[in-house]
Amino acid sequence: MNSTDDNKKPRLSISNIAGLLVATSLTGQVLGFLRTKLVNANFPTTGPHSTDAYFAAFNIPDFFFFTLAAGALGVAFMPVLSDRLYRHNRKSVWELSASLMNLLAIIMFFVAIVMLLFAKPLIRHVVAPGLPPAQLDTAAQIMRLLAFNPLLFTISGILASVQQTMGRFFFYAIAPLFYNVTIIASIFIFKNNIGLVGLGLGALIGAIIQLGVVACGLWQTGFHWHPHINWKSKDFKTILHNLPPRSLDQGVDQVENIVETHIASGLAVGSITYYNNAFILSTAPILLIGTAISTAAFPRLNARLSQGRPDLFRRDFLMVLRAMIWISAPLAVVCYYARGYLARLIYTNGNQQIATIFGFLCLAIFFRILYAIISRWFYAQKDTKTPLFVSLFTIALNVFLAVTLSRPSAYGVSGLALAQSIVAMVEVFILATIMVVRDHKLFDIDFLDGVWRIISVTGFSVVAGFIMISLYPLGFNDRGILTLGSKLALIAGVTFGVHVGVSALFGLEEVRPVFARLKKIILKPIKLDI
Repeated sequence: MNSTDDNKKPRLSISNIAGLLVATSLTGQVLGFLRTKLVNANFPTTGPHSTDAYFAAFNIPDFFFFTLAAGALGVAFMPVLSDRLYRHNRKSVWELSASLMNLLAIIMFFVAIVMLLFAKPLIRHVVAPGLPPAQLDTAAQIMRLLAFNPLLFTISGILASVQQTMGRFFFYAIAPLFYNVTIIASIFIFKNNIGLVGLGLGALIGAIIQLGVVACGLWQTGFHWHPHINWKSKDFKTILHNLPPRSLDQGVDQVENIVETHIASGLAVGSITYYNNAFILSTAPILLIGTAISTAAFPRLNARLSQGRPDLFRRDFLMVLRAMIWISAPLAVVCYYARGYLARLIYTNGNQQIATIFGFLCLAIFFRILYAIISRWFYAQKDTKTPLFVSLFTIALNVFLAVTLSRPSAYGVSGLALAQSIVAMVEVFILATIMVVRDHKLFDIDFLDGVWRIISVTGFSVVAGFIMISLYPLGFNDRGILTLGSKLALIAGVTFGVHVGVSALFGLEEVRPVFARLKKIILKPIKLDI
């Protein structure tokens, strides 16, 4: 491999990569939304096969995956791979990948054994002590079926990280779709025989299929797996050095989820289900905008530092950050005004408590989207410790607020959402302050002026959203995707339309690509064969 060959290869822009990831992420979120909606529609919130048991079963497998493996996937792994590829040393990329895969696979195998053996005690004493015995048994059975999913996701994640570093995003983007489709299929296949437990089996099969799809992306890359761990490699030691802080950072987030489930299990019946439904609604825009765009930008940010161009790193980072602020501001507005529509869409019979919880999470949506790119400012510089230390503080704050605000005399289960929003805002402001201390030139006058204009534009979006929700309020008899979806689309369309239009009047540069793309579509000539 040489530089001449590399220069001949077509390069995808961040916008094109982000477009692919947003499209597949949107499809994935629709499938995830449909999956949760179908679970709610086909299983009760009470009894041995309650949805509370289903949501509780995923907490421990997710905790182990994010704590022990996800920290290495991407932020602790990709910057090192980027350096190797920039030096045109593809052979060492395979050696590093194989070493990390082998190490984490061994660890995750033993983790799977622990979950198989101690599923019931973990559910009873850690996740949801408030579950009745029948629900506890169901949750434990599902968790045993999920025991090997962290291992499968770990291997998939490492292979996907290699492909992203090399500029390949397609198979990484589409693989999760198969996971959701398989779980949806399991609802109808197993609901009349093994019931809710069948969803665990569907998740296991889906994880296997997802790994197979990701593996297809290695075709023609020359990837070679080696059955050994190269402990002597300096870069491998660097990854292992960066892994613990990032792993603990991710683990802290999962501890937060476990604590929230633990608290919710002691509240009213169905609280676990209601909170998880609202939380799933909130994660959809975060993954769709925050994760997709920051994932697309991360390889470019890594490459800028590998090239020794901190000036271009700063420029690209601010461009992406401003774009995410511009997109996420009206998105949070729409989410708040349309919370009732979204709650009724995901929970067939409608549930006011889900709408209330989701309303409290709207502020968290905005700041979690920003956190996705802000955290990568640190990770691109191989700094995984700073986000960890900030997370340790914020998780302590979140636990305190969650316990305090979720008391029946306070906000109940909605207090968990309020705590999330407060903590998300605090975390972003702390990290932004640290960034300014380290790089005084980062947030310059042009950037701050642009953010202020975006905030001003968002004020018009708030007014537009209020007018639309007043004209098209949620009716008691509004049911079905067609009725709810059409109203929701109208409210969102007008709000975003006002946001784009006023942005153009304010001269915001973020709106230029939108009009350029529309102009290209509308005015593009059609070739006719004569």
